[in-house]
Amino acid sequence: MLAIWGCMPELTKDCVDMTNASSTYLGVIIGAIIGGIITWWVYNRQNKTSKLQDKTLNKIADLELLHIKTLERIEELDKNHDATLRCLVEVDGKIKKIIEERDKNHKKNGSDKQQL
Repeated sequence: MLAIWGCMPELTKDCVDMTNASSTYLGVIIGAIIGGIITWWVYNRQNKTSKLQDKTLNKIADLELLHIKTLERIEELDKNHDATLRCLVEVDGKIKKIIEERDKNHKKNGSDKQQL
């Protein structure tokens, strides 16, 4: 069975030296093993990185949704503040009119008292 590999002193006892064919086969096998290990390691690292990126992207998406909800709440509050401000301006105008009327009546009554 080892005859297809050629003479490999590492595997057979009666070989003196390794042939070119056996050294080529041994190099290919060792290269395949090292390549397989490196490929597995790179795949494993990329898989871990991909999972971490997915987690980060999900967190960003959640934060974006929270941000949108917060902006909607702020917009609702802004509308309420605008309505409240309009009401306050309206009340302020009414108060100013009442004060002006009171001042006119007060001046009018004050000038009537001076004539008496």
